[in-house]
Amino acid sequence: MANNYKRILLKISGEALLGTQGHGIDGDILTQYADEIKAAHDENYEVSVVVGGGNIFRGVKGATEGMDRVQGDYMGMLATMINSMALQDALERKGVHTRLMSAIRMEEIAEPYIRRRAIRHLEKGRVVIFGAGTGNPYFTTDTAASLRAIEVEADVILKGTRVDGIFDSDPEENPDAEKFQTITGEEVLDRRLSIMDLTAFTLCRENETPIIVFNMNVVGNLKKVLAGEENIGSTVVWEDS
Repeated sequence: MANNYKRILLKISGEALLGTQGHGIDGDILTQYADEIKAAHDENYEVSVVVGGGNIFRGVKGATEGMDRVQGDYMGMLATMINSMALQDALERKGVHTRLMSAIRMEEIAEPYIRRRAIRHLEKGRVVIFGAGTGNPYFTTDTAASLRAIEVEADVILKGTRVDGIFDSDPEENPDAEKFQTITGEEVLDRRLSIMDLTAFTLCRENETPIIVFNMNVVGNLKKVLAGEENIGSTVVWEDS
């Protein structure tokens, strides 16, 4: 059954961009993700993206041990900008018009994040990439994804991961892990499943924003999720929605 989504927010982890490398950005994975996003864009979905920074920031983790938390968090925000710029370039080379918006002012490489401008870009058919998290320390890129999705009135958050959805235990450690096709928000909390951090999850719950977790590394999965194909990903449903 097709989903009635028009405006989507795709959350991609920075670690996913590692591919088979130990650090940095895997060019093949970057190109694959750009192809997936372009395919959705070509179907006239309004696409926004938040990319984490773990692939960059994790490489300097040793240097940040003992560092002030706020300083480290700002370094993480800059790491998301590196990934966002790479994704922007990959999309532009495929002919997709994009806008990179940053929560921290850096006019030479990105527009400052302004909600109404972001919505206008989406309405004009541009892929909007949100960088630098929320612009505040102590908040994750999951929280940034939830916040931006709510602000631009996205119909759904699509969380692209390296597993096929939401399971009752880690499928990479337990081959017998059970996958949920749909699961309520309360059950996610009761089972303490790690979908996203609690702040991000609470934002989605309070605004009844649907969340779909799926395997971004399988070619064609993004379009299949948007088409509502069964057995692709897992959906978090809200009891009052």
